[in-house]
This record gives sequence, structure tokens and C-alpha cells, in this order.
Amino acid sequence: MTSHVAMAATPAPGAATALAARLDGLRLETDVDVLAALSHDDAEWAEVGVPLAAFRPHSTAEVSRVVAACAELGIPVVTRGAGTGLSGGANATDGCLVLDLSRMNRILEIDTDNLTATVQPGVVNDDLKAAVAREGLWYPPDPASAPWSTIGGNVATNAGGLCCLKYGVTRDYVLGLEAVVGGPAGEYGTTVRLGRRTTKGVSGYDLLGLFVGSEGTFGVITEITLKLRPARRSAPITVVGEFDDLIAAGRAVAAVTRLGLEPAALELLDRACLQAVEDWKHLGIGKSAAAMLLAQIDTPGVVGDEQAAAMAEAFRGAGAVWAERSTDDTEAEALFSARRLAYPALERLGPVLTEDVCVPRSQVPVVLAAIEEIAARHQVRIATIAHAGDGNLHPLILSPADDAAAREAAQAAFEEMLTAAIAAGGTVTGEHGVGLLKRRGMRAELPAPVQAMQLAVKRTLDPLDLFNPGKVVGDPGE
Repeated sequence: MTSHVAMAATPAPGAATALAARLDGLRLETDVDVLAALSHDDAEWAEVGVPLAAFRPHSTAEVSRVVAACAELGIPVVTRGAGTGLSGGANATDGCLVLDLSRMNRILEIDTDNLTATVQPGVVNDDLKAAVAREGLWYPPDPASAPWSTIGGNVATNAGGLCCLKYGVTRDYVLGLEAVVGGPAGEYGTTVRLGRRTTKGVSGYDLLGLFVGSEGTFGVITEITLKLRPARRSAPITVVGEFDDLIAAGRAVAAVTRLGLEPAALELLDRACLQAVEDWKHLGIGKSAAAMLLAQIDTPGVVGDEQAAAMAEAFRGAGAVWAERSTDDTEAEALFSARRLAYPALERLGPVLTEDVCVPRSQVPVVLAAIEEIAARHQVRIATIAHAGDGNLHPLILSPADDAAAREAAQAAFEEMLTAAIAAGGTVTGEHGVGLLKRRGMRAELPAPVQAMQLAVKRTLDPLDLFNPGKVVGDPGE
């Protein structure tokens, strides 16, 4: 049900024919319906251009060949994975080639001696988790889109997820990568390897870290080497707290931080989210609370039991009407399933404009209060989910389809929430990326000298502005 804003321009006549001639033997996709499906991610109301064609490579060599041809013809390259992004970062630009990496989906190696996995970018997050689990290993990064999103997309946006509170985000697990680039590395289509396979390494500048989270603006990532962990020894303990108001749940998050508790996950859902999931999936979860906090404790033994008890007490002390350790594994799984299903459940009800602000944990109750005030003032409906333990809030603005006034109010609320996050010492995007929707917010957040440095990096690594133009740093005159 996602809607998009189409750009008016059309591709230059003959460009597709010229590209096909240089790629003799490689099939370009030009079907109008297929291109429409591949031209955007899940970002609501983000601009979408008209692509020239799409290509689905199977190897790095094919990517290299296509990038070289596009550079020769001046055709921009926009890379996409599963299209689950929420910032417009994978949206087509006019006259571009959409490079769909979903068929580069092989797990190349699982190294049990060195605790690493090497994969192509189209591998789905949950498929990798399942494969390494069979070897007694664990890949922790787990965005809510893990059943569908790809490792390449996770790397491009530096995705977080439920477990990042304790175990870190995607960047913390990327040891090395292969990318097709241009600029100072050589002709466009040149393949480079960045990073290492060792647990340590400081040889030269951290170009690997620069590519993680770059949203495809420096090149095309074609292979990734990831760090793994031993599988957890026992199932996590789940602690549930129900609150009469959202602000009290925010106070509980701040209390957990003050007490030095270290849950593996600490997630928040408000009543609107719980209602939407239960109406859709009938999981048997309660939906009367104004807000619910879900915590997972994976410290084994007596210490884990003590932490779970302390977590429940922290919830009650902050105003929970009910807080207990779950003794039913099925119930616990249903609750965390509800958290993962919240976004698609709400999307079923109509267009959803998704926020992704992140603030210091002590500021969570302040920003939750600001979100409620913004919603009331603009008369918009906002449902809130959050990786609350690390201050990453996802207010979801629900807007009726084909209602111009409601859309204008939703977009105004969206921008005001960015301002509120910055005022609280936070950032406009914790894990979804800048893409198209957060460029204005990023400029409000970052000082002008820092913006100039970022633009200089883009221009140096991609002097032709071939890779995903207009995203992240975009046009400084906008």
C-alpha cells in the first residue's frame, strides 16, 4: 500500500539500446511492470525516478562489466537488495540502471575455525542465521526485516535491530568486503577488497567502515566477510511490562540504564501497534495496555535470573501496572513476533510514514512526550515502536490514502520529530539511513564543515556521481 512520488523526466532515447550493445550476452530487464516494482523501496512518499532498465547480476564480474559500461555512457547506477528500506535509499533516479543484487545470494564460506562467514550481498539475513546456527554459531544483527532483508542492504544502511543494544550493529560484524568502484581506484568497474579477515587491523584509513552505511553511494558491494559468535548456550529470559501511558514506559527505559542492567533486547510497542498485530495475526497478545516493554536477558544461570528480577522491579518502579518474567516460551515468542510484525501490520491499514530517530537513553521519555504533543497538535495518528533500550524510536505516522491535507500534516509532524530528536542530543536516523527522506534532517543535524567533508569524500571516491546520485549528501543546494 506504499505510495510514491514520481519524477517527471524520462530516460534519454536510445540509451537502453546503447547499453545493451555494450553488454552483449547480458540480459537487461526493460518490462515496464518489472521496472516499476524494482524502482522503489518501502519508504512512504519518497521520490521515484524512471529507470532506463534493470539488471540482475550473478557475479562480481558481471557487476564490474555493467558498471564500466554505465560509466562510459553516463548512466547512473542505483543498487538494490530486497527493497525493504524505509528512507528511499534504493529508489530509482531518472535514466538510471537499477542493479538488483537479489540473485547474488550464495553463502560462499562458513569458517568454523575463525568464526567468520563470507557471503554475496543478496543473502537474506535469516537464511544466514539459520546456516550458521547449524554450525553452532550465531550472527547477531537482527533488523525487524530479517526474514526478508539482505545482508548487502543491511551493510549499506548499517542496520541495527533488536539485539544491537548488547551486541552491536552491522558495522560491528563486517570484517571485510569486495566492491566494484571507480575514481581513485582506477577505471569504473575496478574491483577492490577492503578490510581484513583478522580480528584486528589498523593498516591505513578505515575505508571499510566508510563503505558500511554509505547506502551505495561509493560503489557496489559484491561480497562481505562477517564476524560470527558462538551460539547462545540457553534460551533468553523474557520480561514483560505493561504501562498505562507511553511516558511511563520511557521512564522505565531510563531506569534500566541507570541501574546498569544489560538486556540483549529492550523493545517498546504502544497500544496501536499491539492492536494492529493482534487484529491481523491473532497471536493472543494483550492489547489493552497503553504501552508494553519487552526485555530479553541472555546472561546464563543465577546472574541471569537476578537480572530478570531486577528488570521487572525497574519496570514496576517506573510505573508499570504489571511486570513479570514470562514462564511460557510460546508466549514469549509470540510477544517478540508481535514486535517484528508491527510495521507490516500497520502498513495494512494504509500509508505509513516511518521515523527512525535515536536519542540518548535518558531522553527517551522526553522525546516520547514530544511525539505525543506533535501528534495532537497536527491531529495525526502516530503508532510507536522502538528499540527503546538504545534510544532508537520508530514513530509510525498513519495517514489516509488520497488525502492531501492529511499527508501535509503527516509530513510536517515527520519533520518536527526530527527537530525534537536533534534538540534532545540525538540523530535523525539510527538505522534506516538518510536516503531521500532524511537529507533535510541530516543537514539540520550536522555542522556545515562536517557536511562539506562528507560531500568531499563522495566527490573523491565517485567523481562521476555514478553511484546512487542524489542520496544521502544529495545536492547541497536543495
